Amino acid sequence: MPPDAALYKKIALRLIPFMMLLYLVAFLDRVNISFAALTMNAELALSPSVYGWGAGIFFLGYFLFEVPSNLILERVGARLWIARIMVTWGLVSAAMAFVQGPTSFYVLRFLLGVAEAGFLPGMILYLTYWFPQERLARFVGLFMMAVPLASAVGAPLSSFLLAAHGFLGLSGWQWLFVIEGLPACALGIAVLFFLPDRPETAAWLTEQERAIVTARLAEDRAHPTHRLQAALGPALLDGRVWLLGAAYFGIVVGLYGVGLWLPQITRGLGFSITQVGLLTAVPYLVSAGAMLVWGRHSDAKGERVWHVALPVLLSAAGLLAAIAVPSGLPELFALGIATVGIYMTLGPFWGLPPIFLTRTAAAGGIALINAVGNLGGFLGPSIVGWTLELTHSFHAGFAVITGCLGLSVVAVLLVGTRIRGPARAAVAGMRS
Repeated sequence: MPPDAALYKKIALRLIPFMMLLYLVAFLDRVNISFAALTMNAELALSPSVYGWGAGIFFLGYFLFEVPSNLILERVGARLWIARIMVTWGLVSAAMAFVQGPTSFYVLRFLLGVAEAGFLPGMILYLTYWFPQERLARFVGLFMMAVPLASAVGAPLSSFLLAAHGFLGLSGWQWLFVIEGLPACALGIAVLFFLPDRPETAAWLTEQERAIVTARLAEDRAHPTHRLQAALGPALLDGRVWLLGAAYFGIVVGLYGVGLWLPQITRGLGFSITQVGLLTAVPYLVSAGAMLVWGRHSDAKGERVWHVALPVLLSAAGLLAAIAVPSGLPELFALGIATVGIYMTLGPFWGLPPIFLTRTAAAGGIALINAVGNLGGFLGPSIVGWTLELTHSFHAGFAVITGCLGLSVVAVLLVGTRIRGPARAAVAGMRS
């Protein structure tokens, strides 16, 4: 066992569970619309295309404010800025309970994206303040396990809250938004007390431990094969950043194109709302375990690119199978495979940018990758809703998503041609 393993275990135990809780609440507030739609759409007469656009417009607000938000975080510190993000998105998410029709639906979903902009890239950037490249994928993967866990927990919880229809004069979908939105405000306040800005300000580390963490990160930056970019302007023009943005775009098309429609797909197969909640939770629970195993495998092998490309191909295969197999449980099983594949990419993927970005370049570059990628969160749900109205089937939408996943594979392999040597040296070489 490396001599500093106990130190990084200590850091992980102090930071990762709390960060996972923050992201779990964030993702739940982002995607609970998929369960609210089971009753909200009929009550407010929202068509599939209106729902698809409303679900996706979140990502336009997210895109516009992503880079500025992460640059502010790098300047003022993670503790203060993450707290601000969480309180504002919690309030907007709870306000979704007062949607009256398409216009208010669009406006509040857009504002939710504005409020949450910068959270994920801020958390990724924050992890690079603590963990060297050789350990990064496993801890990013562990942190991002909150995403499938949010869906796994949120699915049965949301279906339960929908049953509160009529309590105090509110519909079940209104209670869903209120009860799942307000915890973000309380956690935002908790961030001020539990999330130190950097290792240098962590009171629970000894002076020697702070020195070790600082030294390991300095070794990462000094490694000659990194070709690290520290300046913001060149980073935003770096072709590798834009290729990673394109790769993430396709991944996010798949993540939300399937995820934000999965409850309605399952409900359309004749299952009750309670059964929908339980069935939808299964692929996300499997995804959480797969993310952890795959992220550790990426670190152990010192490889990132193929650890992104292979699960993307698995996800594409799952979607093609969902088109080909009979409707019912076989289709759900195929969509489950597609879901697991998508989530397996996340740890290794976010281990790629720190290979060639640091400091302000990392803040801006990671935010830009996430911003461009999350435009896929607009396209995915929207294209599925539009093609559903045209064809009365989800299959055309699945085909478009599969094509986007194929483009992701091409983009990440192109990135690999430009960083493959540094990527392996940055991860594996640090262990020598």
